[in-house]
Amino acid sequence: MHKVIATLIAGLFATSVFAQTATPAVPATPAVPAAAVKAAVKEDKAVAKADAKEMKAGAKADAKEMKVDAKADAKVVKATAEAKSDVAVAKADTKATKAKAKAKATKAKAAAAEEKSSAMAEIKKDTVAK
Repeated sequence: MHKVIATLIAGLFATSVFAQTATPAVPATPAVPAAAVKAAVKEDKAVAKADAKEMKAGAKADAKEMKVDAKADAKVVKATAEAKSDVAVAKADTKATKAKAKAKATKAKAAAAEEKSSAMAEIKKDTVAK
C-alpha cells in the first residue's frame, strides 16, 4: 500500500512540474502614435461619407428611373383606355347605323308591300270592271 501511495504522490509532483513550464513570452505590441489613430479615424470618416454620397446618388437615380417608368406606364394605360373608348364608340356607331339601315329596309318593305297591294287592287278593279 505504501508503494501505491508513493507512486501517486510522485505522479502528482510530476504533473505539477509539467503544468508550471514557462509559456513563451508574447512580444509587446508597439504603441501606436495618436496622430496615426486620428488619421485612421479621418480616413474612415471620409470613406463613410463617400459611401453615403454614393448610396444617395444611387437612390436618386433609382427614384428618377421609377418616375420615368411610372410615366411611361401611365401613358400606356391612357392609350389603352383611349383605344378601348374608340372601339366602344365605333361599336355604338355600328349599332346605330345597323338600326337605321334596318328601319329603312323595314320602311322600304312596307312601302313595296303597300304598292304591291295597291297595284293588285287596281288590277282586280280593272278585271272586275271589264
